[in-house]
Amino acid sequence: MDQQQLREIIASAKSGDAEGYEALLEAYGPRLYGYFLRATRSHHDAEDLLSELMLRLVRRMKSYDERGRFDQWLFRIAANMVRDRIRRIKARPSVASLTSQADQERSLSEKLAGSAERVEAGLVAAETSDRLQQALDRLDETTRQMVLLRHLGQMSFKDLAKTFQCPLGTALAKVHRGLRTLREYMGEHYGIE
Repeated sequence: MDQQQLREIIASAKSGDAEGYEALLEAYGPRLYGYFLRATRSHHDAEDLLSELMLRLVRRMKSYDERGRFDQWLFRIAANMVRDRIRRIKARPSVASLTSQADQERSLSEKLAGSAERVEAGLVAAETSDRLQQALDRLDETTRQMVLLRHLGQMSFKDLAKTFQCPLGTALAKVHRGLRTLREYMGEHYGIE
C-alpha cells in the first residue's frame, strides 16, 4: 500500500468509517498477529491482543498525528500492550496443567488427523518452534521485543530506536546481538556451526 492510500484509509478511519478500520486490520493484522503470537506464545492471547488493539485503535485514532509514521505508532501501542500483559502475568500466580498448551489449543480434528507424514512434519515444526521460543526466552525482555518487532513487525531500526527511546546504534546492536544469540542456540541444538 502506498502512502497516499494509507493516508486515505487513516482519514476514513478517523472519520469513524468501519471500512477504514477493516482496511487497516487487513493491512497490518497479519504482522501484528505474528508479533503477538511470538511474544505471548499463545494463539488465544495473540487473538485477544489483536482484538484489544483494534478497540484501542478505534478509541485513539483521532489522536494519531499524521506527521509520524503510522506503523511505528501502531507497533508502539502493540509493544506496550505486550509489556502490560507480561507484567500482569508475572503478578498473578501460575496454575499447573496436566496438558500442554499445544494440546489445549488443538481441535478434535487436529488430534485425530491420521496422516503419518503430516504428523512427522508437524512434530518437527513444533520442535523447531519450541526451540526458537526457548532461544527467545534467553534474551532480555527489551532485546526480545526489538527482535520480534524488527522481524515480525517489520519495523526499521530507526523506528525501533524511537519506540524504545534509545540511540540508533543501541537498537542495531541489540537486534544483531539477539539474532546472534538465537543463531548460536539453534545451531547448538541442531549441530550447525
